[in-house]
Amino acid sequence: MKSLRSGADPARDGRGRVRAGDAWCGSRHSLPTEPVDRLRPVHGLENVVGLIAVVVATSVVARRIGVLSPILLVIVGIGISFVPGLLEIELDPEVVLLGILPPILYVAALETSVPAFKFNLRPILLLAVGLVLFTTAAVGFTLKALLPDVPLAACLALGAVVAPPDAVAATAVARRIGLPRRVVTVLEGESLINDATALVTLRVAVAAAVGGAVDTVSITEQALVAVVGGIAIGVLGGIIVIFVHKRVTNPLIDNAVSLLTPWVVFLPAEAIHASGVVSVVVTGLALGHRMPTLMSAASRLQMDAFWRMVKFLLEGVVFLLVGLQLRTLVADVERGFWFTAGALAAVVGVVIVARIVWMFPTVYATRLIPRIRRRDPLPPLAMPAVISWAGMRGAVTLAAALSLPAALADGAAYPRGLFVVLAFGVIVATLVLQGATLPTVARWLKVPPDDRKEDALAEASVQHEASRAGERRLEEVAVDAPEGVVERLRQVALSRSNLAWERLGRADRETPSAAYARLRREMLNAEREVFRRARDSGRIPEETLRQAQRDMDLEESLLEREDHS
Repeated sequence: MKSLRSGADPARDGRGRVRAGDAWCGSRHSLPTEPVDRLRPVHGLENVVGLIAVVVATSVVARRIGVLSPILLVIVGIGISFVPGLLEIELDPEVVLLGILPPILYVAALETSVPAFKFNLRPILLLAVGLVLFTTAAVGFTLKALLPDVPLAACLALGAVVAPPDAVAATAVARRIGLPRRVVTVLEGESLINDATALVTLRVAVAAAVGGAVDTVSITEQALVAVVGGIAIGVLGGIIVIFVHKRVTNPLIDNAVSLLTPWVVFLPAEAIHASGVVSVVVTGLALGHRMPTLMSAASRLQMDAFWRMVKFLLEGVVFLLVGLQLRTLVADVERGFWFTAGALAAVVGVVIVARIVWMFPTVYATRLIPRIRRRDPLPPLAMPAVISWAGMRGAVTLAAALSLPAALADGAAYPRGLFVVLAFGVIVATLVLQGATLPTVARWLKVPPDDRKEDALAEASVQHEASRAGERRLEEVAVDAPEGVVERLRQVALSRSNLAWERLGRADRETPSAAYARLRREMLNAEREVFRRARDSGRIPEETLRQAQRDMDLEESLLEREDHS
């Protein structure tokens, strides 16, 4: 990502603020010269603990009051930014682009259905590539009209910065209000690819603005290297990581390999000027598709819990850091308030309108092609309408804006502070305006939800086939097994099959499986208390209690799945 960096900065700026890039590991420029016992507390550690504490507290409040966590985190961050001495952190773009973006993309790719992604590849590419380029051009020419002294290439650079939506908030709303599964898939797929399009476009725009040789051949070459190189490294990384996971039997090592994977493919891709985003997405899709048979059940359970926590913390920290930048950004703007407000209104308006203008023609014009129309019939008007309103921007936009070099326009008036404020304003405006109103818009449009009965019927049918396959396998391998064990396993298979059919036809009354879960949970609570008392009285060691506790926790996690299904 060297071409996106604005140069090395000190660990602290002129106002004494701690840079977020150094908040993770302290200053990287010099070693302390004072004795260890006389050093002050590490500011980086304090800031990390403070960020996580605020994220957790704000997320709890957001759940209580029914507000999306990303929106409330940005608002809280804005408020904290005006409190002197409290979490004064200046965001280093490398923290997001190199530290936070790879794992967030990786876990999103792991959770994405490859068949659904392939089926929706056309609308995903139209949004992730076509819309990003369209928005870049629309914003760039609008800014050029407002700032005639600034080169068009510099204006297009900001267009690339604000072009890619962040699907974290959009998919959170989509799942909470029950939008169709296809809408969620398109939004997630768009977010996996659009960052790569925007960052490649930003590189080209920056190169043109600083006087580099940019023509059709060089642009095509950069795009091919970014995409083809990213895919190649992603495929190679996927093959290597799959090979490692297949031969690892320890869940802790499996988890460690999974943690390293996004950077193992991202950093080499960036080193050869390919797209690290594309490489991480390709590797994540490959591993997610193979996950059911790739590793042991213990590894999958531990990895799922680990990545859910990492995703929760990283996404929360990202949105909180966005809000914390307001005071710093406002202080860096040299232009007048009314000009800045007018420019911001214009850019936000273009960003929102561009998505709407792009969405409807691409959805309906492509259906004029008979082959596409047969494969993918015309969707109801509400579907593209709700997707067009789900264009919230995130921290990648702000990080890319902060990475703009100070000398972007050589010899011309280049308002870098204004550009960064405009990027921040787009994030806040789209998050608050579109994020807060998306549930209302979806209800007003009456977006048809997925047919739950159809989903339940498909699940019951497949579960019945799976149970029959399990019983046939049991007959093959249980030749010498005690009859009581074989009968017990048959009952387990029958119970799972019955549970799926119960979900299909259950009414308001409690189903047998729900009653079983409720009663078994009470039994487990009583059993835990007996083990606890036995440990306290010295009858059993701590290790025995922990093993029994783990077995009971695993059983209860299955009961919770039955309750929420």
